Amino acid sequence: MNIQQAFCPRCGAPSPEGGLCPKCRVAETTWLSCEPRVTAVSCPTCESLKRGGTWSDLQTERSELVAELALQAVGLHPDVRDAAVEVRCEDTRPNRTSCIVDVDAMLYAVPVHGTCTVEIVWRREQCDRCSRISGSYYEGIVQVRATGRKINAHEREAAAAIAEQVEDALQQAGERLSFVSSIEESRDGLDIVVGSRHLGQMISQQITGALGGRYTTHPRLVGERDGKALYRITYSVRLPYYRKGDVVVSRGMYYEIRVIEPRRLAVFDLQTGAARLMHETEIERRVGNVCEAESAIVAFVHGNTVGLLDPKTYQTREVSALPWLTPAEGMPVRVIRDEEQDRLIMVG
Repeated sequence: MNIQQAFCPRCGAPSPEGGLCPKCRVAETTWLSCEPRVTAVSCPTCESLKRGGTWSDLQTERSELVAELALQAVGLHPDVRDAAVEVRCEDTRPNRTSCIVDVDAMLYAVPVHGTCTVEIVWRREQCDRCSRISGSYYEGIVQVRATGRKINAHEREAAAAIAEQVEDALQQAGERLSFVSSIEESRDGLDIVVGSRHLGQMISQQITGALGGRYTTHPRLVGERDGKALYRITYSVRLPYYRKGDVVVSRGMYYEIRVIEPRRLAVFDLQTGAARLMHETEIERRVGNVCEAESAIVAFVHGNTVGLLDPKTYQTREVSALPWLTPAEGMPVRVIRDEEQDRLIMVG
């Protein structure tokens, strides 16, 4: 190695690699840069944030968001190592935050320190989802009805809860435009207005999976967008005449419907405790549903006879003991009242 390579040509200090020494290289290098202003856009309705050109529902504490935005405005030279960054922030106006960014690092084995200032501008803008909701935009309606009857309060509540759960699941998965804009009760059932076809399909599938029945789709052309046909779809959900938990009579015997299949019912024999399959045509009448069961106290158990305290009249009613249920004196059991036969039916 010759002298010209061993010493820095600028300051004369030793230069192990030749050319400028580390300190002179640092002096000639712009290693820290900051964007003077950063704009943060949030929705005033749902508080979602706009990152680049995309809206996000990820919720972040304001202090963490300020630090994140300030750090995004900082640029470091590729040769910077072991950078330690500290951000100090102060709200100067309701829609302005001033951030001082201090950076300590190593550059070419030389310790460096730098400071820069970033101003964060807070701006409000309605997001894509809230804009669609406020503009009454929708892509489908899930109409929940029942075959040969009106849906009951339990089915209304269950269908509405399913719609909200599916909406939450899809939005957490990133489908921001899968929203339920309204759930309205009609004379015959429930109408669920949805912002995406995927949401309508998922709600229909889960309602029929939980309550039985089937659904069909009916698209309707409503216009064009960007040269493509725009359809709105009606999801016609038809719940079955019988529902899970119904207690029915067939050939004088009582059964509880456990599973509803397209052509048959899986039932539980309330006398023997056996499971069997039954066709709807075998059912003589419906007694009630287990969700409407009353609680009766067992007054006595004697052989094959169980005495129940009628929850309405407080008189003792005798019923036959069941092989699948072993009540003890003083314990409550659930019963369905067969008004036609003036009988209490134990269901659990």
